Parts: sequence; C-alpha cells; structure tokens
Amino acid sequence: MLYSRQCEDAIRAMAYLARQPQDRLISVGEVAKAENLAAPFLARTLFQLAKAGLVLSRKGPGGGFRLARPAVAIRLRDIVAVMDGLEGLKECAVGLAECSDRMPCPLHGMWKELRQRIEVYLEKTRLSDMAQAVERKRSLLALSRG
Repeated sequence: MLYSRQCEDAIRAMAYLARQPQDRLISVGEVAKAENLAAPFLARTLFQLAKAGLVLSRKGPGGGFRLARPAVAIRLRDIVAVMDGLEGLKECAVGLAECSDRMPCPLHGMWKELRQRIEVYLEKTRLSDMAQAVERKRSLLALSRG
C-alpha cells in the first residue's frame, strides 16, 4: 500500500463526488454505501478535505458534500498532500538521516527515479481522470460478472 487507508478512502470518495452533478450535495451515507466505506471514518476524511478547500460541506437537513471546484482542476497530488503529506517522497528509502546525491544510500538512485515518477504522476493526474478510470473499471467488472 503506497498511501494510508484514509488517503485511499479520500481518493475514492472524491472520485465518487466527481461523478455526480457539480451542484448536488451528497451525504456521507451515500458516498459510504456507494464506495463500501465506513461512514464515521469517511465523515472525518471529508471534513478534513473540506478544511483544506477541496470539498464544500453544508450541515443539516439536505446538507452534504460536493467538490469545491471542477474535478479537472483537482490533482491527485492535492488529495495526497492533505491526507498523507508529501514529505515521505523526500525521505531516504532505507530511513537514513542523510541521503543525497553526494551521500547516497544503497537504494538512492533507484528511489530517486521512482520518486520523480510518482511526483509527476500525482501532479498530472486529475480527479476527473480518476473518476473516468473508476467508471471504466466498474463497467468492465459488471461485464465480467454477467
């Protein structure tokens, strides 16, 4: 697992919100049921995303969550930064305090290349891309079941 469970849940929830009409408020329960996630944990995750400005929330009857901006304007990097932070990509792969091109650990060269590829992927992948990929995957799963 590359990301925490909470980060994975956030990505799934955000992808679900991206597949809904932009002006529709979606309840935590609806997202949890659709994505098979635990509602109490998901509520905390969505409030964390709201605090970061990625989703908008409204409390009370008829309340819920929606994306704060169009899915094409939200990068996967934005979600990961809020949920897990990006510091882990800068750390030494074997946990040494100092690791650089001048003082590399045994995995430095390989990790540096992989880290750069991950950073590019997170930067260029939009939430709209993730939402479309989920839809394609679900369609393929439905076809394979019957």
